[in-house]
Amino acid sequence: MAKIRIPTPLRAFTGGAADIDVAGATVGAALSSLVEQHPELRDHLFEKDELRSFVNVFIGDEDIRFLQGLDTEIAAGESLRIIPSIAGGRG
Repeated sequence: MAKIRIPTPLRAFTGGAADIDVAGATVGAALSSLVEQHPELRDHLFEKDELRSFVNVFIGDEDIRFLQGLDTEIAAGESLRIIPSIAGGRG
């Protein structure tokens, strides 16, 4: 099993859990496992079957978008982090 670190703003949809154990051999399968366990997360992470553009997923220091995206393979015990992009502010 891999583990996904949930950012603070999304923990309201995981019962407050910061880390969720997930199954899957790829990032996409791990995220599918996550949303099966916590269905309310789907709309925050995905638009149809694609990861939302403002949602970044990292394995260690590597952004999966610069690897194989959702098809990036992961090993048992791997740690993933969801990092939402932040925008806005005063101009």
